[in-house]
Amino acid sequence: MSDMNVDPNETPVKLEGKGIAILVCWILGFGTLVSWNSMLTIGDYYYVLFPTDLASSGKGGIGSYIIICIFAAGFGVADAHVQGGMTGDLAFMKPEFIQSFFAGLAASGALISGLRLITKAAFDKSPNGLRKGTMLFLAISTFFEFLCIFLYAFVFAKLPIVKYYRAKAACEGSKTVASDLAAAGIQTDPNQRADVDAKTPDRLSNKELLFKNIDYALDMLLLHVVTLSIFPGFLYENTGKHGLGSWYPLILIAMYNISDLIARYIPLIESIKLESRKWLMIVVLSRFLFIPTFYFTAKYGDQGWMIMLISLLGVTNGYLTVCVMTVAPKGCTGPEANALGNILVLFLLGGIFLGVALDWLWIIGNGSF
Repeated sequence: MSDMNVDPNETPVKLEGKGIAILVCWILGFGTLVSWNSMLTIGDYYYVLFPTDLASSGKGGIGSYIIICIFAAGFGVADAHVQGGMTGDLAFMKPEFIQSFFAGLAASGALISGLRLITKAAFDKSPNGLRKGTMLFLAISTFFEFLCIFLYAFVFAKLPIVKYYRAKAACEGSKTVASDLAAAGIQTDPNQRADVDAKTPDRLSNKELLFKNIDYALDMLLLHVVTLSIFPGFLYENTGKHGLGSWYPLILIAMYNISDLIARYIPLIESIKLESRKWLMIVVLSRFLFIPTFYFTAKYGDQGWMIMLISLLGVTNGYLTVCVMTVAPKGCTGPEANALGNILVLFLLGGIFLGVALDWLWIIGNGSF
């Protein structure tokens, strides 16, 4: 690619590609969690293949189980890199980009759940149908992963508005963005960088940035601790027997994902977008009430109440995630927004890890041990 100078002082209003960028961000968000959501959604397959008494009578075998665990760990590492990198990249661009990316993350769960229901229904009566449906489902998911690689490499990076924001961040001192631009053959004017540096106040270190935004970081941590301590493990272990049979946990997961997706568009309505740091923390902390509520609903409520409750869990998760991720970078320089995006994803994934670990507490005392 030939060198191209990008003027960071050019207004983004004059640049083309905003609509395409928003669409591509959505697709990239979708692809980021396809592998993760695929693993979550075929829980019914794992429960047939690997019973709790795996060592004595598991049909899948310990070797296959270990290999699947290794792949799961690989998906986790890949997700952390992609989600952290993309969030840092989009944090210094327009808020609509990061909102669309996180909406795509939720859409991954919603669409994958729908696809799983279709493949399960298609092979429900055929011999070895559960495995056939799962294999088709995973093949389709893999296709979407390759589509995202193509879009990021050959479409997103070449959009004028993306070039503008990356050049601006590089001129403000973002070394990672400058390296990416140089690797792509795009050069920024060093005189422009010096001029921007002279006008930009001293930048915060990563440690200072974290302490300044510790409430946002804790929001992301606690938000996902609560969500992942319930979803999806509780839905397979503690919802009891219902008229929907083996379809019941799949429907609950689909309802969560659809609610989460819809809620991620609510902050686009500025009048109902929550931006107060104090109230964001209060609402995030109030979500801990979901834990006893789910317990008592599973014990005493019917499936209608559980569907309503899981939908509310999804709505609050999606809405609050987008509120925090779009509000936190406001007022930051390009390098600071880039770093803050990485920090927030670190706490988000930390919350997912803790939530999944706490998910095991649901099976204590229910006969699974």
